[in-house]
Amino acid sequence: MILIINIKESQMADLARIRRIELVKTRKERRKVILLIFSIFPILFIFLINSEPAWAGGPTSDANSLSLEERLQLFNLREERWEANSRQILQKLSAFRGETGLVVKDLQTGWTFLHNDETLFPAASLIKIPIMVACFKAVEEGRLDLREKYVLQRRDRVGGSGLLRRMRNGRVFSYEELIDYMVTHSDNIATNVLIDRLGFDYINLVFKQLGLKDTVLNRKMIDFRARENGQENYTSAREMAELLEKIYQGRCFNAEISARCLEVLKRQKINDRLPRFLPREAMVAHKTGQEREVCHDAGIVFSPHGDYIITVLVRTWTGPLTTKTFIARLSSYFYQIFKI
Repeated sequence: MILIINIKESQMADLARIRRIELVKTRKERRKVILLIFSIFPILFIFLINSEPAWAGGPTSDANSLSLEERLQLFNLREERWEANSRQILQKLSAFRGETGLVVKDLQTGWTFLHNDETLFPAASLIKIPIMVACFKAVEEGRLDLREKYVLQRRDRVGGSGLLRRMRNGRVFSYEELIDYMVTHSDNIATNVLIDRLGFDYINLVFKQLGLKDTVLNRKMIDFRARENGQENYTSAREMAELLEKIYQGRCFNAEISARCLEVLKRQKINDRLPRFLPREAMVAHKTGQEREVCHDAGIVFSPHGDYIITVLVRTWTGPLTTKTFIARLSSYFYQIFKI
């Protein structure tokens, strides 16, 4: 049975056995904390850690090879860390001048920290993660051949991030290369070519098949006219985290599509946010996003201490450099919580 209790922030330090913390921030109401207390969680935890992971043979960490007794000890230590640091995390989020959507999920114990997780944000380049999934789904269905060639044309050119804008017209790319550029270099031209190839209807259909309700593709990259007319691409921290967890567990349609997506995310070249202050022992499979007044990063952190998902979506007016540093420091702070 799950018990839901609403309490004030000042009462957080007095509570024991916190299972899940959901922070909801509004302008007119005082902040409330929703705590989910799992009365049977230890039993469920024992069952889960003895179950074969969906991605068996995939990404591993030292935490995945622990004995039952060691895992229970890890569970208790992580519990103490979450309880001890919840107030400090809240203070960091409150001190930043902007709105933050945050999800952090411990993939070993299931502990989840949520803050504005269902709030809609302009997706910026985070939308390229589910577009990548749609591309590999199209390959599986025979709609797209990764070896198929595309000739870069003048009409394709748009600004923003990416490598293709610096390449000459007439350059030939395979669709496999375009998918890689779209994610690893956040290439806007490659993304728009892929959108044209698959179509808005198909891509949004795949989003729905993935269970995404808030995440929607309404316009191409760098289409400012469409944005001014109210057409925007949206997502939430929760849905990005859920999609990444499916990829991690091999449940993003199937193991093959999941593995392909994970390998591309691991090759990410823009590392000025989540991985910025992390040690070399940590590997981050992630995707960034940046547009006017928004700055994001969403990824899976693989470390010797255990794997976890972290998605940080920010709407702010403080400027991209400050926001990137905020995301990087938040990422480092959470890494220290996991470092037991």
